[in-house]
Amino acid sequence: MLRKVYCMENNVVMLNDVQRERLESFAKNGVHNAHLITRARVVLLLDRSQKKEHLRITRICERVGISRRAVYDIRDSFLKAASVEEFLTRKKRETPPVPPKITGEVEARIIALACSKAPEGHARWTVRLLGKKAVELKIVESIGATAIHGLLKKRNISLT
Repeated sequence: MLRKVYCMENNVVMLNDVQRERLESFAKNGVHNAHLITRARVVLLLDRSQKKEHLRITRICERVGISRRAVYDIRDSFLKAASVEEFLTRKKRETPPVPPKITGEVEARIIALACSKAPEGHARWTVRLLGKKAVELKIVESIGATAIHGLLKKRNISLT
């Protein structure tokens, strides 16, 4: 496993008065995400601008309760950020982690299927039967009974 070697001179956090004040204010005042407060505290502990002696990474890890790798990652992201504000805000996802299986068209087709006559040999539709039929008709690649149940419940459609 290759490890990135850090040159101490290039990765030093030197805060100016405005940055330090903003980070201290963020960490002590208001209601913020605990993860972001921890990031602010780590950067304040890494700051070498007004200290003759600085805390070692190990001491910072012990004081804040995070790993060495997390301290290095926080330091690197602070140094890469254009401003303190950018560093303290979490980037919003542009897309969901997994695209939803049930789109408007899929939902409409499953509801139409649920409202249609039950297949031969069945008195009524069940969520499992709807799921199998939706896959068979290639409405969706795969779908679970729970997803169909949620879809029908959301639209107040009863299968009884």
